[in-house]
Amino acid sequence: MKFLGRCVALRRSVVVSLAVLWVTLTALTALADDAYPKRTIRLLVGFGAGGPTDIPARFVANKLGDALGQPVIVENKPAAGGIMATRDLLAEPADGYTLLLCTHFDPINVAMYRDAGFKLDQLAPISLIAEYYYGLALANAIPADNFESFVTYAKAHPGDVTYATIGAGSAQEIMARQMQKLAGITMNRIPFRGGPQVVQEMVAGRVDFYVAPTLAIMAQFQSKQLKILATTSRQRLANLPDVPTVREKGIDFVRFGWLGICAAKGTPDAIIRMLHDKIVPIVAMPEYHALIESGGQIAISSTPEEFGTVIRKTSGDVSASIAEFGMQQDQQ
Repeated sequence: MKFLGRCVALRRSVVVSLAVLWVTLTALTALADDAYPKRTIRLLVGFGAGGPTDIPARFVANKLGDALGQPVIVENKPAAGGIMATRDLLAEPADGYTLLLCTHFDPINVAMYRDAGFKLDQLAPISLIAEYYYGLALANAIPADNFESFVTYAKAHPGDVTYATIGAGSAQEIMARQMQKLAGITMNRIPFRGGPQVVQEMVAGRVDFYVAPTLAIMAQFQSKQLKILATTSRQRLANLPDVPTVREKGIDFVRFGWLGICAAKGTPDAIIRMLHDKIVPIVAMPEYHALIESGGQIAISSTPEEFGTVIRKTSGDVSASIAEFGMQQDQQ
């Protein structure tokens, strides 16, 4: 009987040991399954290659891939002012393998369209990566060399001056409308699909005025193919020291765009924290600063919470302007 008892006890001990081993192996397997990242990550950019959004995105993607040990591939989806890229993000699992270069166009799109196909609270902010200011670009075909003479010319030719926008309800259109109101001028809107096309048309003299990110027009300005009358920055930009701000011209008009990295809402907090902790040192790199500051952008990082505050503030600001100008519309 004692022998039988010892056998039963031994069996129980073996069963318990096997159970503990199974739980341990299961936990280790789960940890392995949850390891991030294990494969290529996609960074969606809702605008074309080589522009003021794409250049910072590619730098961050390359360095982020190095930091994570997996490739981060930029995918350009230039359609509908970034809407398609945002929708594509939200159509994928919220697992950190699809990211989005968020821009101030996201809150603009939500405010502009009665149904943009997404809501801002579906995005999970990770970190800002840049702020950038705009330049008031003028074609050489218009006989004005400074802001004051341009306003005088536009007032003398009401409706004759054309201004370019990228699609309907873009930041460029909102700011152009605001400038019209503040300066007391009237211009005619011409919509384009993308910024590079606008710049080509300005150089050719087929469109007159464009509120553009300074990076998008620096080369043409430096080669004297177009003029920059003023910038929307608080102070003169280091790369445009001879170009005044709009504020210097007596109009309180400071506007900036921003870029950041977002995931989809529902992405595990541990992944959000990991990505944030890898992105912040990249934004601090001197070579990143040199790359984007040469075009008038400012390298800036943030916490996810700070980034969320920026998104909400932008939403409030643009919603007021869109309502004022009656710009809300249906998505086509």
